[in-house]
Amino acid sequence: MERELGARLFERTSRVRLTPAGAAFLPAARQCLDAAERAAAEVAAAIGEVRGRLAVGLIPTVAAVDIPGALRDFRRQYPRVRIDLRVGASDDLIEQVREGAIDVAFLGLPTTARPQGVAVHELARDRLVAVVAPDHPLAAETLVDLRRLSSEVFVDLPAGTAGRIQSDQAFAAAGLDRDVAFEVTSADYIARLVGPGLAVAMLPAAYAPQLTGVVTVEVTDAPARVEYVIWSRAGRTPASTAFLAVLGIPAHTGD
Repeated sequence: MERELGARLFERTSRVRLTPAGAAFLPAARQCLDAAERAAAEVAAAIGEVRGRLAVGLIPTVAAVDIPGALRDFRRQYPRVRIDLRVGASDDLIEQVREGAIDVAFLGLPTTARPQGVAVHELARDRLVAVVAPDHPLAAETLVDLRRLSSEVFVDLPAGTAGRIQSDQAFAAAGLDRDVAFEVTSADYIARLVGPGLAVAMLPAAYAPQLTGVVTVEVTDAPARVEYVIWSRAGRTPASTAFLAVLGIPAHTGD
């Protein structure tokens, strides 16, 4: 390969490393391998066999779909497909779908946003609820509003992420400031900080029942979010088409 290209791709010392030419060559090489894999999958699909790879991405708080159950059902029907699963932030997952690194992704975005550059199907809409410690004064309440919550110390996802923006926008629209003293990347860790009373949080109502050791309270003026499933505009692979069919999403959706 190096002779054909007329350039060294690797530095071979005690460790093998890519040269600048090798780093430049790598993305195109990966695209070629992906194209060959997809071509083989398309040929197999033409004779009625689904195989290849299914790369799925999701946010930790996805609640509209039982992902483990769907993957179990898919594997039973299509045992020759390798399943890869990645958890990340919505914005990162959208980019990975655009680049072809992920076939299907499940997102949660504020109602003011919609995934761009990908095929989109809306799954569900949900409102956020307050999440507090069992001994917090709000735990005995049935309703709370953003003004009351603004006096609390918060734990939330990192600033700028889709899961954080929906709450930031809601407080800003109400003319309120809040103190986000703890920033974490995991909803489970949010609950671990809320439980001992270190902070309060706001999480999707459909996801919150999965948490233990905390209490949820409805927020009268809570922000909402939309859950989506997305895939490449370039088209579905046979595996992703089969997986979306398991979820009951027809082939003609996605505009």
